Amino acid sequence: MAEEEKGVDVVSEFLSQNRHLAPWVESLRGHCETNKQWNARREFILRNMEAFPTIHPGQPSPSLDRLLSLSMVWANHIFLGCKYPQPVMDKIMEMAEGLVVHEVPVRKTRDEIMGKGKRAVSADGETDGSQKRLKAGGSDADNCGAGRAGGRAGAAGSLKQGPPPQAAKEHQPFFNRLYKTVAWKLVSAGGFGPNLDHFDILRACVEGAKASLSCTFVPLRDIPDLPAGRTQRDGQVCELRCLTVYLGTGYGRDEDAARAMASKEALKIFQGRKVTVRVCRRRFRGQDVEDLVLLDEQTRSSGLPPALSYPFQPEPSTSVP
Repeated sequence: MAEEEKGVDVVSEFLSQNRHLAPWVESLRGHCETNKQWNARREFILRNMEAFPTIHPGQPSPSLDRLLSLSMVWANHIFLGCKYPQPVMDKIMEMAEGLVVHEVPVRKTRDEIMGKGKRAVSADGETDGSQKRLKAGGSDADNCGAGRAGGRAGAAGSLKQGPPPQAAKEHQPFFNRLYKTVAWKLVSAGGFGPNLDHFDILRACVEGAKASLSCTFVPLRDIPDLPAGRTQRDGQVCELRCLTVYLGTGYGRDEDAARAMASKEALKIFQGRKVTVRVCRRRFRGQDVEDLVLLDEQTRSSGLPPALSYPFQPEPSTSVP
């Protein structure tokens, strides 16, 4: 985040020295761009203006159209995960060299979720055995809570090490502050309801608390262990985290809709009298793992959704001969 703020400061300093460019470059901002997206794309544009000497601020030109198109292609790749022909990808990555953007959304394929393609046969066999044991072992809801012996045994496999023992306690003060921020934000918006921009509210509150949201997107058809009654296979799934703590999962026809639904589910947690960070059992890559989860005081009869990401991977170990 410090590097990102440094980048914004460099742009601000450049514009303060070239004041005639400031109103012009602001006129290039898209209506739907967030501050983070626009700050990144604005820096991309300003960094590459010298490569298009025929660009004159305030005057339309083919060179300006090309630069703006390349900036949108780069932003779509970084923030939306769009892919383009390799020559185009090579071009935009060359133009963006040295430009740093933190906390961008993470998207995973089914193979990445299930750990296929890079795992040995013995590891696959171990995963299959874990899935069979989990199917016979009950729901995730029965296993919510920190410090259970079964939780430690489930997370002791080769895949996970789980969150640090004091992680929940250490994160609690931050989410207590975030709870108050969200409460005031919802009051000013007229209360929680279906017509709110749930993601914008949640993002603004999190960024106001000097943190950021992490979004993981996965196609719905690639999600293992879907409920038997779910016949819809198209669309996207979004998982939201903040400071490694799981907030919510949402399903939608596209990434924006899935993110909006995940944000709505996350905001529901803030409707109670308090929020609590706890260690709960969840499924990840066919295994039962311990995950940091933000909870309210409501009792839930069903288990937590499968994890799309897991920030508590063990450090790779090196053997000493």
